[in-house]
Amino acid sequence: MRTIFWAGIPALACVAAPLAAQIVPPPSSGHDIVVQGQRARPSNWREAETQHVIVLSDGPEREVTQIAHNLERLYFLLSVLLNRTDRTDDTTKLRVTLIGDAAEFQAMDLRNMRWQQGPFNEAFDIRRYYDPRQDGAVLATTRIDQRVVLQQGVSVANALQGLQLPTPGGPAGGAGQIGQSGLFGLQSSADLIRPINEESVPLTAEGMIYAGFAQHYLTTFFPAAYPRWYLDGFGQLFSTLVVRGETTMEYGRAPAGTTAVLHRFGNFALTDVFNDAYLTRPANKTRWTPVHAWMLTHFLFFSPTRNGQFRQYLKAVASGTPSAEAAAVFGDPDALAKELRSYFYAKKPFERMTYPAERAGMPIVHRLSLGEAAFVKGRLELGSRVEATTGPALKQLDAWLRRLRTDAAKFSTDEGAQVLLAEAECRSGNGAECHAAADRALVISPGSSVGLMWSGVAMTQQAKGLGGSERTAMLRQARSTIARANRADTEASAPLLAYYRSFADAGEKAPAIAVDGLTKALIAVPNASATRLALGTELASRGIVPLARSTLMPVARGGYDSPERASAIAVLDTLPRP
Repeated sequence: MRTIFWAGIPALACVAAPLAAQIVPPPSSGHDIVVQGQRARPSNWREAETQHVIVLSDGPEREVTQIAHNLERLYFLLSVLLNRTDRTDDTTKLRVTLIGDAAEFQAMDLRNMRWQQGPFNEAFDIRRYYDPRQDGAVLATTRIDQRVVLQQGVSVANALQGLQLPTPGGPAGGAGQIGQSGLFGLQSSADLIRPINEESVPLTAEGMIYAGFAQHYLTTFFPAAYPRWYLDGFGQLFSTLVVRGETTMEYGRAPAGTTAVLHRFGNFALTDVFNDAYLTRPANKTRWTPVHAWMLTHFLFFSPTRNGQFRQYLKAVASGTPSAEAAAVFGDPDALAKELRSYFYAKKPFERMTYPAERAGMPIVHRLSLGEAAFVKGRLELGSRVEATTGPALKQLDAWLRRLRTDAAKFSTDEGAQVLLAEAECRSGNGAECHAAADRALVISPGSSVGLMWSGVAMTQQAKGLGGSERTAMLRQARSTIARANRADTEASAPLLAYYRSFADAGEKAPAIAVDGLTKALIAVPNASATRLALGTELASRGIVPLARSTLMPVARGGYDSPERASAIAVLDTLPRP
């Protein structure tokens, strides 16, 4: 263990200059309710907000308060480690949503289209959703601790059968058959009865949240083309955050069950990690786990002889060098593997940091109304539904939209319901329906920035079906409406994006002011791949090659796949080589 103080910690291995600043998102919308007239009644949901994060949960107030406070502490810890404590923050706050148990979370069917993990062995089916949306990133997971079952046990019922106990109404003897019980993989830690001799390791909800937040922090303030194993390992490095009192934090401890997992799954060939071969392994065949990712990252970060090489490797990958070639900086791979095996058996370091308590303030907590709570899940689901591309997903979108329309019709006086419906309709290509929903929101709240924005977006969509002077007039009105939305909330990134798209979608060259707005939107959400693609494409078209390349590289060559990746690669390939 190393004890360190916040003023003098060396930076972690990262490769890009941070993007400055903090655009606060517009107030939470989404007020769908079950009984009209009762929308102001309190729900079981609470929202805890700190300087840099918003956490929503249907759990106890103590729980959501602690998570939000610890995330603010983790924000400060990462800022110290990455040498940006004196930097301004113009990014939109991450919204973290904690949803019931694993079954309830899975039932939402949230599809990760811009974030992936592993692929890990099927036992580690970690349930987490992350989407760096253009108007602000969201992260969601269950708030219930789970456990990873490495070996099935024997059920209590079957074990009792094996004891040949008398059966009422049957013969006094008769041996029962003892069999295995329980599923291999991720199970709820809330189970009251567990199989005998089951081998499992804990997976805490807090650990999943801390890991996801660390990944979000890295890709937000240091966007670059990172290898996925490092993104996984970076998250795991902070998943075991420990807070002691009000002025001490520890990070870098081994995850619970590390020895059991590594003994169970064994070594993993480093060459397969560095050449990305492991990315193609199916979950039921691979032996790669989050613990392996933690082990490799922890070793390279804490090793005094390998840390410098590690930094060189990350810089090379970020510049576009294939991971296998970049790994040549480590020298003989067999020697590296031997060091890593020795590291497994050695006592591993972690770091303890003391800090001024005021640098991580307590969150402000309030209880959501029934109306606000009713749309918590809908706001998350929208991202997965409106980007549907396959037949089954399109059917799911249609059913979801029908339910949303029904709810919005029931609660026509609720602004949040109308705004969410407007967004869903616009992003599904239904311009007329979007316009109607946005207008209903504006009747309720005439100066609503979000309502004005979706009204303008709807008009740009409707203009596509017009010609001549009618089309020109409609686009002019749309842009004027979007500009009003921007004036109503100058810190919101969504109107800036809408204004830019009013030109791009109409096939017109965007003016400089629209591109400036696009740049500001990327500063607000630096890891939003759709915004990066749009800005990178604009820069490339204007011949600003180095900036276009650095803007596109995290999307085209980064560790996460996205719907924008293919287009980013295509634009990148048109640029002259550096």
